Amino acid sequence: MVFTADEFGEGAEFILTAFENYGVNGSFFLTGRYYGDQANSVWLEWMKRDGHYLGAHSDQHLLYNDWTNRDSLLVTIEEFNADLDMNYQKMAEIGVSKQEALYFMPPYEWYNSIIREWTENKGLKLINFTPGLRTAADYTYPEMGQNRYLTSEWIYNQLIDYERSNVSGLNGFMILIHLGTDQRRPDKFYMLLPELIEYLRERGYTFKRVDDLLQ
Repeated sequence: MVFTADEFGEGAEFILTAFENYGVNGSFFLTGRYYGDQANSVWLEWMKRDGHYLGAHSDQHLLYNDWTNRDSLLVTIEEFNADLDMNYQKMAEIGVSKQEALYFMPPYEWYNSIIREWTENKGLKLINFTPGLRTAADYTYPEMGQNRYLTSEWIYNQLIDYERSNVSGLNGFMILIHLGTDQRRPDKFYMLLPELIEYLRERGYTFKRVDDLLQ
């Protein structure tokens, strides 16, 4: 279970409570803006106390590549390095060292081979959510239009259908959910987290932090 956050994070208390109740560890990839916001300090301390993975997600949530032309870079290597360094600096300020957080999830989960190379040159490992599920679309809201907005019920049912029909189920999957979403989204997918944990446990799954999973 992988969570990302930048400006929205209203689901933190609900998510951390669910994890605590079920004895589950998750992985949280957060921007420098999130780490540096004093209002989030209580959630960050909770994440650390309960043994969740804390990782980087860029400092200012930069868009590295053009949406329609993935090979087109929108940042220079200097901008990339400075932004990522600031993300790790803010993590260090709350007691999370770079060595503890070598896995990096790029902002918007959007990148190309050059971004991967730049990440590796900094001694980090770029990762992303596993394709196949639509949980990453939990940020959408009705005003985006019917072609983009996906309800939480639809997302949940798509996950179940995929798990049952895929030959390997969700074994080894990194399932991405957002820690918070725009207030214009009426149904928050993270509210289904307890139901999702129970379903997956009934299907025989266990939950691991990304560093344990990928090792």
